[in-house]
Amino acid sequence: QVQLVESGGGLVQAGGSLRLSCAASGSTSRINAMGWYRQAPGKQRELVAGIAGVGKTNYADSVKGRFTISRDFAQNTVYLQMNSLKAEDTAVYYCNARGGVGDGYVEVWGRGTLVTVSS
Repeated sequence: QVQLVESGGGLVQAGGSLRLSCAASGSTSRINAMGWYRQAPGKQRELVAGIAGVGKTNYADSVKGRFTISRDFAQNTVYLQMNSLKAEDTAVYYCNARGGVGDGYVEVWGRGTLVTVSS
């Protein structure tokens, strides 16, 4: 089993910054990709940023140049540095981890952390 615990959400003014953290515990050796998703009220959950392998990253167009995802393998933690925040970044942010193949495939979600950006 893999467990994810997010932290770092909160209220920030537009233009400000926040850093989200997601700590993985349990059977983390199977994890080869982690990411951050978000879901705003009335909208579908969407990918914000992902990191796989030794550091291949991808970002939603809406956050490119403002958000940075990184991973600390030793601490089994993934971070999302969010700069130049906008009101439209307001959402619940969820951490995702997945890996393994076949019967060993695992995909886990955190409970989410709320980010509110005031304009």
